[in-house]
Amino acid sequence: MKLINTLVSDIYQLLKERPDGWFNEKISTELSLRLSSSLQRSLGEPRTTRPTLRMSGLGAKCPRALWYSIHHPELAEPLPPWARIKFAYGTILEDLALALCRAAGHEVTGEQDELRLDGIVGHRDAVIDGCVVDVKSASSLSFQKFKSTNFEMVDSFGYLEQLDSYVVASNVDPLVRTKDRGYILAVDKTLGHIHVYEHIARPEHIRQRIGYYKSIVTSPNPPRCECRTEEIGSSGNYKLDFKASYSPYKWACFPHLRAFKYAGGIMYLSKVVKHPRNAHGPIPEVPRPMGSRDASKWKDLVRDVDLPILGDTGRLGKGSTQTLQ
Repeated sequence: MKLINTLVSDIYQLLKERPDGWFNEKISTELSLRLSSSLQRSLGEPRTTRPTLRMSGLGAKCPRALWYSIHHPELAEPLPPWARIKFAYGTILEDLALALCRAAGHEVTGEQDELRLDGIVGHRDAVIDGCVVDVKSASSLSFQKFKSTNFEMVDSFGYLEQLDSYVVASNVDPLVRTKDRGYILAVDKTLGHIHVYEHIARPEHIRQRIGYYKSIVTSPNPPRCECRTEEIGSSGNYKLDFKASYSPYKWACFPHLRAFKYAGGIMYLSKVVKHPRNAHGPIPEVPRPMGSRDASKWKDLVRDVDLPILGDTGRLGKGSTQTLQ
């Protein structure tokens, strides 16, 4: 019986010795069925039920954004078309990675099994060689984080909390022989590199997180925003930090947010004292993506209270609001 610590080397050896012969009819049929199921989940019929707190959403996030994601999901920033293509590509790559695990002689079971932990539902990716595994595709830059010794400190998207919940919820599953840890099977979607990251599960931490998030989503009112902002030079302007800029509810957290198209991409400014400029003149402003929504409905839903004091996220003042100049 093979062990997960040889998974990457076994896959590489398979592709080195049998570059064209490993993809046989059995693997082809299994992968086709899994791809069909996976792509239907990601690209199929739109969700008709109200969103709920799930294991995949247990990473650290702004409490206000979390509240809006459950109570007013219609306020989420719409995904651009290319993002849906990117996510579908990631799904395909992740299913291919599991097919490679099987072809390399490793035991793969428990795919997409439903799990429950303290009332929260989730679906793990797989159990490989008796270990809970979550498969992630990543850009080359993000892939390097999985190889770092301090990944826990740079886990911006909460992958480890997600894995914590899967491991703890799988504790009584007979398929899972390793009970105290889980693994992330990371795939570089640009260069094809593979890495297995080992993570010691944190049962107390994840149960506390679940309890805290339950208290947020059951509240009748949105909590204060905890998104972080950063000052831009000496202009007096402030922008959302990296993590906050990726939040689909940033426009709900910051009702007066403005977006500007810099050369390196869109920058979201939470406070504008001076219109941003470069050597060629004023930087163009990008319209609010929610602009087509009914303005009165937006005003009614987004409550401009208890927001962070701009530029000083260490002090959250009750009743503080964001003022654009």
